[in-house]
Amino acid sequence: MATADDLKFQEFDDAANLLAANPDATTISIDEPVEIPKNQHSRLQEPGREEDDELLGTDDSDKTELLAGQKKSAPFWTFEYYQTFFDVDTYQVLDRIKGSVFPVPGKNFVRLYIRSNPDLYGPFWICATLVFTIAVSGNLSNFFIHLGKPTYHYVPEFRKVSIAATTIYAYAWLVPLALWGFLMWRNSKVMNIVSYSFLEIVCVYGYSLFIYIPTAVLWIIPQKVVRWVLVVFSLCLSGSVLVMTFWPAVRDDNRRIAVATVATILLLHALLAVGCLAYFFDAPELDIPAPIIPVHNSTNKV
Repeated sequence: MATADDLKFQEFDDAANLLAANPDATTISIDEPVEIPKNQHSRLQEPGREEDDELLGTDDSDKTELLAGQKKSAPFWTFEYYQTFFDVDTYQVLDRIKGSVFPVPGKNFVRLYIRSNPDLYGPFWICATLVFTIAVSGNLSNFFIHLGKPTYHYVPEFRKVSIAATTIYAYAWLVPLALWGFLMWRNSKVMNIVSYSFLEIVCVYGYSLFIYIPTAVLWIIPQKVVRWVLVVFSLCLSGSVLVMTFWPAVRDDNRRIAVATVATILLLHALLAVGCLAYFFDAPELDIPAPIIPVHNSTNKV
């Protein structure tokens, strides 16, 4: 049977020998407070900052930007300089398209999909596909509406391609340029404003237009109610991507300016969709009468 001395805590022989050989060695007691690193201490003081970093992309994205800055960039007059803007694979483009069609609430599109490698490949071809889809669908819609009318003579309207191209590419480049300049200006006045790069903003706008490609195909249906339901549904999806991307960047600004900025973004986005629907599909078309062939009456002379 064990005695009381056997149940007492015994020192480890190895630890005792090590302390005897090196009496100046540093030891840690469980009673001593553990020192918290400075970076963790600052995060504990600001519990809401971690969520802001996730929305704005100021944590891992800053490291990505620093690493990207170390890369040697080619001169802008070389082909290699522009090749970097199209350096994406099919899986990245499809993933970004899915992110624009199925936005995740509370997630920043730039942080999740764009910031690691912004591209122009997806926005360029999405805009090009949308141009031809709207032009062709508009002509087909006009043809089906007037099909069967004896006074209607179908004439393809190729000018719709140039009008659609001018409208869509102007929106996809000029609006991001204006927004980028505005964010840069507000960043010089308010320290908490996050200014995205111009390439990132173009990328967001380009991918947000993808939802209008299948919508434009469905606009062929000759029912105005169906068309307006489709345009509202598309606006909700694509507009939510823009709001979740740019609202975290401007919410620390003056409240009125932040709300006005997001409202202007949504208004311009809605004007594009409604304008395309009204001009290419709901515009009144004049019936071009079929050519009248004159009938010559012949008289028989006796």
